[in-house]
Amino acid sequence: MITKTKLTVRYAETDQMGIVHHSNYPVWYEAGRTDFIKAMGRSYSQIEAEGVLFPLLELHCKYIQAAKYEDVVIIETTLTKLTMVKAEFSYRVYRERDGVLLNTGSTVHGMVTKELRPVNMKKEKPEIYTMLEKVLEI
Repeated sequence: MITKTKLTVRYAETDQMGIVHHSNYPVWYEAGRTDFIKAMGRSYSQIEAEGVLFPLLELHCKYIQAAKYEDVVIIETTLTKLTMVKAEFSYRVYRERDGVLLNTGSTVHGMVTKELRPVNMKKEKPEIYTMLEKVLEI
């Protein structure tokens, strides 16, 4: 499954040159990941209410072209790896008007309890694990 999140670059996200500051891409990844999880059938807050958190373990980000103020960007999000205690999401950010690829990246998240203890999702939360497994892109 691939989801697409559309955002318009806001002035506050740009630097003095009118180019999106690099620190915004991880925030955009989060927006894409939130939409992806929602598209699976549960919101992130519902998963949290069931006692599972997804803390960030790794972040990779490659800048290819610049996004500028008022560009409309699309964040494509997919789940690319899944183990019983980790999930990896991949992202492609491109400009809507011309389809130019601006950025690629990935994030790895642990799956833990509210006490930050690893959760074997397949064993302890099989409904959520199955939901993730069904949308896994290989």
